[in-house]
Amino acid sequence: MDARAILRDGLLQSNPGLVQLLGLCPLLAVSNSVANALGLGLATLGVLVASNLVAALVGPYLPREVRLAVFVIVIAAAVTAVELAMAAWRPGLHDSLGIFLPLIITNCLILSRAESFASRQPLPRALLDGMAMGAGFLIALVMLGAVRELLGSGSLGAGLELLLGPAFAGAGWQVFPQSSGLRFALLPPGAFVLLGLMLALGNARAAARKRDAAAGAPADVPDTAA
Repeated sequence: MDARAILRDGLLQSNPGLVQLLGLCPLLAVSNSVANALGLGLATLGVLVASNLVAALVGPYLPREVRLAVFVIVIAAAVTAVELAMAAWRPGLHDSLGIFLPLIITNCLILSRAESFASRQPLPRALLDGMAMGAGFLIALVMLGAVRELLGSGSLGAGLELLLGPAFAGAGWQVFPQSSGLRFALLPPGAFVLLGLMLALGNARAAARKRDAAAGAPADVPDTAA
């Protein structure tokens, strides 16, 4: 796979959240606002890049019997480092994400990319794959978080100071009063329904593109030559 194919695979064709449906627990539970989604998405991206880096460096030299155990330890160490850093510098966001921040360890996306791709590829491709898959998961989180926050709270980008610092206090927009919001959108069942609608819309668009491509393809011309 070249660099363009790796990026296309992570962002679109094999998007972890919208195509592979990996990491659904944080995707549904934490994405009730753009701030939470962005914070967890960036943390996951950082852990994914770090684990791919180590997997590419040491994976080819590890015996098959211990390789998965080593990768799990590496992922746990990276998640612990991210959690401690967030607790020190962004305590508000750390408290908002709660248990779902250390649960990044259980995200099967990270272990699967380290084992199935990074450990079998050169370092640049492994790093690019980590960034592409992490960015794809981040995009899915932020999209779902934006929709849920807008429908449930009437706001967009509220609380970004938890991630970006006090200078961004009040940076979001209040589109309509919070009392008029749809409370169901902020609950995990609402996230499940909205994710299903997003998947249905994506599948419908993909099917429409296939129909358009088939309609624009030249028809087979029979050979009438003697």
